[in-house]
Amino acid sequence: MGKSEFTDALGWVYEHSPWVAERAWCCKPFKSIEHLQHTMALIVQSAAESEQLHLIKAHPDLAARIDMADASVKEQTAAGLNTLTSEEYIEFLQLNQNYKDKFGFPFIIAVKGLNKHLIKEAMQQRIQLNEKSEKAEAIKQINCIAQNRLSDFINNN
Repeated sequence: MGKSEFTDALGWVYEHSPWVAERAWCCKPFKSIEHLQHTMALIVQSAAESEQLHLIKAHPDLAARIDMADASVKEQTAAGLNTLTSEEYIEFLQLNQNYKDKFGFPFIIAVKGLNKHLIKEAMQQRIQLNEKSEKAEAIKQINCIAQNRLSDFINNN
């Protein structure tokens, strides 16, 4: 694949951040999906702090009823975040706001295999972290989300 075709095919893996796939293309060929995933994670890890923050902020709030990337909609639906009761929805909104007030970016977690109760528990625990630790955790979770997306994409095509 050429750079443009590669970026078009995989640019969505990192939420609204095709620059990750674009930079990964320069590291080809990839011996395996794991090699590609590892390369993309290293690109994010070594990106400028401003790029990392932009990537973090590109993610939607959990349980938000807004227009979001198709992959995010599917992931949040699978975790049951589209079936919250009114009370749960209000609680998630408040947790999201408290988190953003403290850190300045949305709470990010790889929701695959989790349910709304585990997600809420993680939010309550992680809000206790300091900003540096939580930013590192957000990047870790983003890489996990991207790994899941990439695996699903490759295995289904």
